[in-house]
Amino acid sequence: MPKPPAPRSRRDPSRRSWLRGAPPPHWVRVLPPVLVVAVCVATLLSPNPLDIGFLLGAIPPLAVLSYGPLATALLGCAVVTLLSVPLFQLNHPGNADLETIVFVSVLSVFLSFVRSRRDRQLNLERTIAEAAQRAVVPPVPELVGPVRCAGLYRAAQRGTLVGGDFFDVRRGPHGVRAVMGDVQGHGLAAVSTVAALLGSFREAVLDRPDLTAVAGALDRRLVVDSAEVRHAELFATAVLLEFASDARSVRVVTCGHPAPVLLRDGKATEVEVVPWTPLGLGLAESVPEQEGHTLLLRPGDVLFLASDGVTEARNRSGAFYPLLDRLPRLADIDPGVLADHVLADLLAHCGTIRDDVTMLVLAPAGPDGAASGP
Repeated sequence: MPKPPAPRSRRDPSRRSWLRGAPPPHWVRVLPPVLVVAVCVATLLSPNPLDIGFLLGAIPPLAVLSYGPLATALLGCAVVTLLSVPLFQLNHPGNADLETIVFVSVLSVFLSFVRSRRDRQLNLERTIAEAAQRAVVPPVPELVGPVRCAGLYRAAQRGTLVGGDFFDVRRGPHGVRAVMGDVQGHGLAAVSTVAALLGSFREAVLDRPDLTAVAGALDRRLVVDSAEVRHAELFATAVLLEFASDARSVRVVTCGHPAPVLLRDGKATEVEVVPWTPLGLGLAESVPEQEGHTLLLRPGDVLFLASDGVTEARNRSGAFYPLLDRLPRLADIDPGVLADHVLADLLAHCGTIRDDVTMLVLAPAGPDGAASGP
């Protein structure tokens, strides 16, 4: 089945507008030269002199928005030249207006120089920040052992790639293990806690023989970090999964986090798991006593994990996003793009998002690495 195109939403918070640091749109760049050409054509075609020379005064400031100092200076020279050429008859207001436009042009070149240097510095800082944030929560591979994976993260705080949510999928000596969680707080303040939990998870995947012991390691990590910071009370919710070597079964442990949703035969049902307390409450000693829940998987099954930014999202009338009702009609979509379609549907329902939105799609892979089918 061909993949349907993922709908795009104009309210997607991951997309920066040009007023928030993104490159200006094409029409902003072409506006200064188009205005120069329009004034020239209008004056040449008109049988009578046109008093439109004042329009040329807007060209240097407009150039500052999208051009460097050299291009801004060239456009400023073009404006002064047009005002000085008798053929265009734009110099009737007098020398005072010409001197004003020369001053505006010089000032625009200076502003363009300052803006260009600032933009280069901001782009460098943004590149460094994105590299650091992607190092904390890197994109999940499309295939981890016998499991197909697709992750999606949209931070509620504009301009950030990481907030209070996290997920990861790792293969170790005890099988493929996945985690999704939500730490206390939002935005950049929660990144250090996310980094600590993911580091603990990646180490536990290699060392801990049991999934419940992995949950215990995460719990102890938060307890230790809270003890080192005065008045800190760190906690997090999480759901952990462990796939068998053939991906025909999966163990699920939830620690105060929404349970995974199973997509099977066109139906969406929440996996029945006995929830544990959130991580960071110092209950690590009792964690290994729990066994979690083992779910047998069939060909074509898909596990959908979402943060409370999805399950608790509301529209303007206060209605929650009906995840279990919407997922069945998306059940035939390739798991690789399922999260993108859910995000588009979520934005259509709510208009915008006010919390970090995280989704993780996991499905048993066939012998060729594709999603297994019935």
